[in-house]
Formats: sequence, structure tokens, C-alpha cells
Amino acid sequence: MSLTPVYLGLGSNIEREAHLCAGLDALAGFLQDVRCSAVFESQPVGIKSGPFFNMVVSAWTDLPLMELDRRLKFIEADNGRYAPDRKGLPLDIDVLLYGDLVGNFDGLILPRAEILKNAFVLWPLSLIAPDLVHPVAGKSFQALWAESSIDQVLAPVPFEWNGRQLTRDIV
Repeated sequence: MSLTPVYLGLGSNIEREAHLCAGLDALAGFLQDVRCSAVFESQPVGIKSGPFFNMVVSAWTDLPLMELDRRLKFIEADNGRYAPDRKGLPLDIDVLLYGDLVGNFDGLILPRAEILKNAFVLWPLSLIAPDLVHPVAGKSFQALWAESSIDQVLAPVPFEWNGRQLTRDIV
């Protein structure tokens, strides 16, 4: 089976480092060539909670889209996302892009609208895939970030996964 490039958004606002690392470990178990953006702290959008850590991951997969999404839901569940007594969001993993697919796939809309709405998605995506072109907007993610006027404050945070420092000097 051929490989498809995927871009995933990860976020957590409970035990943020532990949950992001657990998510990355799980993803590395079935995705190929996992690459990570810098990690950013951001204020919550759309929910009342503490600040989030957010990042974007690029990888390659041989899984069909819906199987990939199903596995991501299992990873979220393993990290307490759907626990009835949870407070906050332990781990959220969203498919941002899956190859060049555009449309509604059983309720999963690609490319994910949050790419153009949330700085905590667009900035890390512009860092990990600056020259990749948004399949609908028709501009590179670097250009989209440079032109954006999203009113959200982000701060890069030191973050290490598997002995690698993910967040370096960011301008």
C-alpha cells in the first residue's frame, strides 16, 4: 500500500507534557517519519480551562483516513479524553491534512478549518511545512501565517521528546 502524508494537530491542558509525550509515543508506533513542530503555550479557544500546549506533527501513513482517525480516538481515550470525571482536555489529536484530500469524509472535514482560524495550528504548521500549499486557500502555510491577523497570543515553550529538543529559537 502506498504512503500518504498526514499533518496532525495535538493539544493538551492537563499534565500537558506527559500527555503530549504519550500521544507522540503512540503515534510513533504506527506512523512513519514522525516530525514535530515547536510546542506553543496558548490560551484556550472555545472552552473555559487552563492554558494549552499545542503542536503539529507530520508523518506518513499507510492507513486509510477513517482508520487513522479511529486510532487517534483510541489514543485520546487511552489518555483520559472521554473519562466522565475529567477536568480539562488531557489530549486532543486532530487530522489537519491527509494527502491532498478536500471534502467531508464521514463528518471529518479536510482540510481542517482550524488551520486558518487558530494561531496555535497555523504557526506550528507554517514552521513544519512552510512551503506546503493549503489545498483550498492556494497559498503556502508560511505565507498564510505571514498574512494572518489571528488575535491569539502564543508563546514557544521548551519541550523535549525522546531526547530531542522540539522547541528551538523561534522568531
